[in-house]
Amino acid sequence: MTVSFILNNENVVTKVDPNQRLADVLREEFGLTGTKSACHSGHCGACIVLFNNTISPSCLIPAFRLGGSTVVTIEGFAQSEEYQDIVRGFDEAGADVCDYCRAGKIFIGTSILRSKKILSREEIAAAFNSIKCRCTDSETLVNGILAARRRINERE
Repeated sequence: MTVSFILNNENVVTKVDPNQRLADVLREEFGLTGTKSACHSGHCGACIVLFNNTISPSCLIPAFRLGGSTVVTIEGFAQSEEYQDIVRGFDEAGADVCDYCRAGKIFIGTSILRSKKILSREEIAAAFNSIKCRCTDSETLVNGILAARRRINERE
């Protein structure tokens, strides 16, 4: 089947198997390897993308749902100021996030920062529990998000 959708702010058209997973479409059809395909059950966080502006595990999204949708991968998101805020916050906190979990941790951080809700340190740490990679301890991730929040507040 042929689907057209917006991928990283560009209109794209591609042929897919309707049951193919979005994670595989991104990697195989578009060469976007920042989206990892690991657990195939939505539990590891390695394949997280923004699907219609919602953080979603792309391994659970069948290709037939792509028509008319909007997908932002970590490669596309890396061009945004939001991404830069989070990366700088992580850097400031000493977070060394690996490539396996980078997309998941960046997008979870984005969700926290977009909510504008003031979360406790414990709530921020709990938000990262869905990412199974433990390359960076939760305290460092929390400090990174708080640093990113300060950076955003200073700019606003």
